[in-house]
Amino acid sequence: MPRSSALPPSLLTPLLLALLAGPLHAQTTAPELRTIKTLSARDGNRGAMVLRAQRIDALLGQRLMAQGEVELRHADTLLRAPSLVYEEAKDEVSSPGPVELEHLGNQARGHHLRLQLEAFIGELLEPQYRIAQTGGSGKASRLDFLGDKQLRAADASYSSCPREENVEPDWELQTQRLELNLKDNVGVARGAVLRFLGVPILAAPGFSFPLGDERKSGWLPPHVGADNRSGIELAVPYYFNLAPNYDATLTPFAMTRRGFGADGELRWLGEDLSAELSGSLLPHDRALGQERWSAQLRARGELLPGLRTRVAMETVSDDDYWKDLRRRISSPTPRLLAREWLAERSGHWGTPTAGANWQGYARMQAWQVLQTVETATRITAPYQREPQLGLRLRSGSEFDLGLLPARQRTRLEGSLELEYNRFTLPRTAQAGQLAGGERVHLLGDLSLPLGDTAWWFTPRLRVNSAEYRVSQALADGRRRASRTIPSFSIDTGLAFERDSKLLGRPVLQSLEPRLLYVQTPYRAQDQLPNFDSAPRDFNVDSIYSVNEFTGIDRVADARQLAFGAVSRWVDANDGDERLRLGLVQRYQFRPQRITAEADGVNRRFSDLLLAGAAHLSSPWWADAAVQYDPDGQRSVRTVLAARYQPGPFRTVSLTYRLTRGQNEQMDLAWQWPLWGRSLKSNGSCQGAWYSAGRVQYSLKDSRVTDSLLGVEYDAGCWVLRMGVERLSTGLAESSTRFLLQLELVGLSRFGSNALKVLRDNVPGYRPLASDKAP
Repeated sequence: MPRSSALPPSLLTPLLLALLAGPLHAQTTAPELRTIKTLSARDGNRGAMVLRAQRIDALLGQRLMAQGEVELRHADTLLRAPSLVYEEAKDEVSSPGPVELEHLGNQARGHHLRLQLEAFIGELLEPQYRIAQTGGSGKASRLDFLGDKQLRAADASYSSCPREENVEPDWELQTQRLELNLKDNVGVARGAVLRFLGVPILAAPGFSFPLGDERKSGWLPPHVGADNRSGIELAVPYYFNLAPNYDATLTPFAMTRRGFGADGELRWLGEDLSAELSGSLLPHDRALGQERWSAQLRARGELLPGLRTRVAMETVSDDDYWKDLRRRISSPTPRLLAREWLAERSGHWGTPTAGANWQGYARMQAWQVLQTVETATRITAPYQREPQLGLRLRSGSEFDLGLLPARQRTRLEGSLELEYNRFTLPRTAQAGQLAGGERVHLLGDLSLPLGDTAWWFTPRLRVNSAEYRVSQALADGRRRASRTIPSFSIDTGLAFERDSKLLGRPVLQSLEPRLLYVQTPYRAQDQLPNFDSAPRDFNVDSIYSVNEFTGIDRVADARQLAFGAVSRWVDANDGDERLRLGLVQRYQFRPQRITAEADGVNRRFSDLLLAGAAHLSSPWWADAAVQYDPDGQRSVRTVLAARYQPGPFRTVSLTYRLTRGQNEQMDLAWQWPLWGRSLKSNGSCQGAWYSAGRVQYSLKDSRVTDSLLGVEYDAGCWVLRMGVERLSTGLAESSTRFLLQLELVGLSRFGSNALKVLRDNVPGYRPLASDKAP
């Protein structure tokens, strides 16, 4: 389980650790020094040494004195100095300096070097160092080499900011003493202070931290946030490295409007099972005068050999939790929290060529529905499955019909699903919903797919059979009911290709017509319960579905033909799809009685669906989808989207959505530089301001629904993010959150997680420090 280090100063690891173990860039060697690929051992113990200088005086077996552009190479160590002395008896080199030292590719410069080459024991005064892996550099008053795996530095500092003469970097980490033990991968810092723009923002008298990616107990970077419902929040996590396969995090927090509380997380990773348990407790919410809490459990693995299991549970204390403490809800639908347990096992019956794959499963699924006081914003609760038990079978047999070339064999495919469900309603379900009941259903499917890469022809026979027993009488007084509905379909299509040109570019153009014929008889279902069916979204993909409903409980009667075609223009050089145009429609041979429309469908031709996408010019992308009503001669649904992205950190997207009679919305998102980014003579940046955000505007209601407005300042070695996020929580209610995050490149991030908010909301957003962070 990877985990961030224990305290922002834990990234002191680069602070001289790289002198012993980091793969970093070295200074360019002198032109006359050739690369030494192999060094043989000397005396069976010591590694070979190569020395080059303008003058070398030697007392054989005692001392070497070198002067003038001296270069010494020993194993992974390279040393440059005006002069040096090598004591052979001690295997020790010394130099008054200035000295340039490279070890495993890392760099350090200083004075008065004393170093035992083989043992790597010695000292370097007033060292300055640079770590190419992070782009950071620092200095110390003294550096002690305590062996190949240990070192100690006094008055050490580190920063990724460019260093100028007599100018302090924008941020710097300073320690009185730093000890690094590479054998145990542990570092100890004494008297650590983090300064930003000359102001100390974090201090610790002493702490230990992991070297590299190893986990270590300790404090993590604090979270600071603010919103209009909870006020200012400060949370400081503490990480517990309990064992190699489990850990915990405890995060005390304080909110100015609500009081004190704590978040917790426990993670466990086993060979067959892994789990995460997290929760939050606010013992006394001063704003509401009550206790508030949340709990989440995620687990998956094998309880028994071959028996896979998954648990996902989330619950909160009250209906307003998603408004007041939304950051502590992980569900993508914050008003609908799932509690689910699933166990399944699969296998194979028979031989590989004549047999069946099977899967047995059991599931419990419940929901916590967070309802609002406003009737108009209350949501319909989905049914719970307590339990769901099922068995699926899938088989295929190959044989020769003589319809295909000799190298291809026809395959008859079949599947069967048998399932039992007991449906119940959550406690907060709205009045008027059927109380619940039981259902046993059987789904059968038999198909004979034919074709190759240029065509396909697939006849298919399906059956959907279900039997119900309900706890509340149906409209006709029955408590038991059943129905069986067969369906036959033929799905066929072709694929044509040719070489062509588009705006002068060579392209491969394709034309892909497709037909889907469906024959499903009418069976009355209006008196039957509906536990899990809903109309499919009407689009270019769903129009080729055999049933226009999802789930089991509703099967649309049909004698219809869906037909259409799509054409693509693919760049012959890079394979990019430059243009795509598609058109599809459905024809009814007879009126349809079971449909998403209240009175059925009496029209012969359905609405016309048109879809397209274009990438004709490098920075421009466009997508469009239109559902057009030929009788009313107007569009029913329209989605138009365009994106302009000329380069990194520059993107603007605009989307228009219309569902006639329901909503009409504009969605604007962007990331764009405002001003700045002037370069100094040493290549560093004076800084640049960027804007990023998203605004959703309802044309129907003439109001902004959700919005995010942010600005970012990139100083090269640090990034400041500020923003305001507004989310609608009701017809006339919203929550506003203030975002503030400071990222010290190569060290850590402090404040609220503004970076995640921008990534989630701005299409094409790119973090400003993404090309600089380690």
